[in-house]
Amino acid sequence: MKKEKIYSKKLEVLFEEFKTTGDGLSSTEIERLKEQYGENKLNEGEKQTPLKIFLEQFKDFLVIILIIAAAISFISGNKESTIVILAVISMNAILGTVQQIKAEKSLESLKKMSSPKATVMRDGEKKEIDSSELLPGDIVYIEAGDIIPSDARVIESYSLMVNESSLTGESESVEKVSNRMPEEDLALGDQKNMVFSGSLVTYGRGVILITAIGMKTELGKIASLLDSTEEGMTPLQKSLEVFGKKLSLGIIILCIVVFLMSVWRGMNILDSLMFAVALAVAAIPEALGSIVTIVLAIGTQKMAKEHAIIKKLHSVESLGCVSVICSDKTGTLTQNKMTVKNLFVGLKNVDINNFNCENSLERQILEYSMLCNDAVISNGEEIGDPTEVALIKLGKRLEKSECQLRKEVKRLKELPFDSERKMMSTLHKIYGKYYMITKGAPDVILNKSVKVLLENDEIKDISSHTMEKIKKANGDYAEKGLRVLAFAIKEINSDREILLEDEKDFTLIGLISMIDPPREESKEAVAECIKAGIKPVMITGDYKVTAKAIAKEIGIYKDGDETLNGVEIEAMTDEELIKHVPKISVYARVSPEHKIRIVSAWQKLGKICAMTGDGVNDAPALKKADVGIAMGITGTEVSKDAASMILTDDNFSTIVKSIVTGRNLYANIKNSIRFLLSGNTAGIFAVFYSSLMGLPVIFAPVHLLFINLLTDSLPAIAIGMEPSHSDVLNDKPREATAPLLDKELTGRIAMEGALIAVFTMIAFYLGLSKGDAGLGSTMAFSTLCLARLFHGFNCRGNGSVFKLGFKKNMFSIYAFLLGAILLYAVLLVPTFYSMFAITKPSMVNFIEINILAFIPTLIIQILKAKKYGR
Repeated sequence: MKKEKIYSKKLEVLFEEFKTTGDGLSSTEIERLKEQYGENKLNEGEKQTPLKIFLEQFKDFLVIILIIAAAISFISGNKESTIVILAVISMNAILGTVQQIKAEKSLESLKKMSSPKATVMRDGEKKEIDSSELLPGDIVYIEAGDIIPSDARVIESYSLMVNESSLTGESESVEKVSNRMPEEDLALGDQKNMVFSGSLVTYGRGVILITAIGMKTELGKIASLLDSTEEGMTPLQKSLEVFGKKLSLGIIILCIVVFLMSVWRGMNILDSLMFAVALAVAAIPEALGSIVTIVLAIGTQKMAKEHAIIKKLHSVESLGCVSVICSDKTGTLTQNKMTVKNLFVGLKNVDINNFNCENSLERQILEYSMLCNDAVISNGEEIGDPTEVALIKLGKRLEKSECQLRKEVKRLKELPFDSERKMMSTLHKIYGKYYMITKGAPDVILNKSVKVLLENDEIKDISSHTMEKIKKANGDYAEKGLRVLAFAIKEINSDREILLEDEKDFTLIGLISMIDPPREESKEAVAECIKAGIKPVMITGDYKVTAKAIAKEIGIYKDGDETLNGVEIEAMTDEELIKHVPKISVYARVSPEHKIRIVSAWQKLGKICAMTGDGVNDAPALKKADVGIAMGITGTEVSKDAASMILTDDNFSTIVKSIVTGRNLYANIKNSIRFLLSGNTAGIFAVFYSSLMGLPVIFAPVHLLFINLLTDSLPAIAIGMEPSHSDVLNDKPREATAPLLDKELTGRIAMEGALIAVFTMIAFYLGLSKGDAGLGSTMAFSTLCLARLFHGFNCRGNGSVFKLGFKKNMFSIYAFLLGAILLYAVLLVPTFYSMFAITKPSMVNFIEINILAFIPTLIIQILKAKKYGR
């Protein structure tokens, strides 16, 4: 006998099987199930052990060169150099291992922060939990925009449509039903009463019973077939890789020339090869890739603490180029804490402070607003749309809670809200008759209303005079920046499915106006945007008048700006819209599909556009935008999935903070590159000059390796950790196509490298003047090493160290001190002399080294103070 499938079982059988009820799982059952099933997660595969990560560090091409150098050194009898080279390799491998382990931990913490939520019924109460905590037997509520968290059987379906293309390949959404399907074998796509993990709710809402979680889901079965997946490189990493390869090739050619010149000058082949290999290792900034990754990781962690989760690393880079921010109004620029201000019933305005429960009209609109409503307030927790929550809060003035009222007047059928219809309708049995209650945008409801409810339950046809009075009230509210909802009813002849065609010939009950005040920080954030050369644009579903009032208060709308609504956008061609967008600061009554056209228009003008969104229909616009920003609180899972950045506080000022961080991160990366390349350039100039002039060997191979160890990774990472400077907002957004190594930066690198090389050669000549090539080599090595450590302070930013502040980046001080202590140990402790090819310097030599190493930084700091001010 075949085992009966989930889809073919009766619901009562499933409830018994999963030990659950309509009130959801009980607390005692939850604990048992947690132990039995674990978390609702897909296995991520076997993680690499620290030892494996450590060994993989030796696969790098440059590390292989170092190993060859160690072998050459050992064969030539230079055991001290071999030890130092192996120390360099091991130290870099340890650093790389620590970095990778930290990066994995960072990724895990970010995943937890962006974990999808699920609304469940447990112990008879609606609760919001992480989807990872779901268990078989849980009762879950889903609606348009949600991603199905686990495989489940549909208990209730209200026009529920689900896109299962991720599993079936079919792009058409499937209508879901709650009745059992007695067939024995049905394909996945034919199981109409089942929903599957990873699929998307495109329309309606429903209630589901979780039947499988984690690896037991259909998605989990597919995941189990996959061994592993490799993460792709970000665009910034790719450009750096290309840059690094070209640079490496040039340096290797240079090193071959130096090798041939060394042999020509009479140096034996092994020493010449050792010297050339050491020069290549010292000259190539092999730490660049890992430094960029660390800087970006630090930036994403900082942004996460500032309520912005970056899902895609390249978005950090893109943030620095943003020149337009198209932002939703509600919740992003405003507080998203709706409060009812006025009722308009019986053709009269009623201030909420004068609300009277005894008045039948006022009580009626309040009750209807709670019935045609999905929000719940449970144990102080507000679950649902803020507009609906505001209506529930107002409903607290009645003797009954929303739950009591909904039990007495049950919802029989419904047409869920969607952004196209701008309405929601529910069917109820009231006083023995069936009534459809509809709420929605006033313009839509008024156009479909033929009657109006007055005092003493009098119903009258809406005359033109009456309609004008209602529209005037609506306009007055809108001018004050209030959001308005209209409520209407219609008698239905029986308990049947309500259809879209039923949404007409309404009897208007009245209007409810609410205010969502601007966030206190929005005005300042908008001003900072404008100062930074970024155009803020407000997009909302509200009326023009309301939208303009809020935009003007915040500072987005200025005299001379234009507003545009959805109807006007529809009437425009793409070319006409492109001409208008630079002047438009407010878009009103906009549908999600209009957002794509707005983004496209800006992009065709060559602008980098950030777009915010929270709905399922916003996903295409978020993907289209250069930086898609989803709302973490009010956003649907689909919008979060499509976005490259998620705001955990839904706050516009967070976007501005992220742009500041993004600009600073890019600047820090460029400064790290400047530091690495200018220091390496100094070494190359010195070696090349000494070879051309036929001077004694300026650096022993071990010197170059020591310089590489001390003056690459730690100071460069410290520069990358330079705190954000708000003065980056004084600059215009950089061009997205701007090269990483532009003319200005190349010029700086060449000038600073040459400056350090000059004083390194002066130190070398001072040593030679005392008739000792070994002392000259020691002084040149020490000067170059210390000068590069000092140079770390020059590369922190554009201003002088006095302007930037010494203590603002303590990491740069720690990196300098650690490097200086190690260098002084090599110069002053005789034990290290043979190991590091050091000739003991006198106290005078020691002073000369420090002065010569400091002079390049002194000159650079004077030039910076002149250019940027002290």
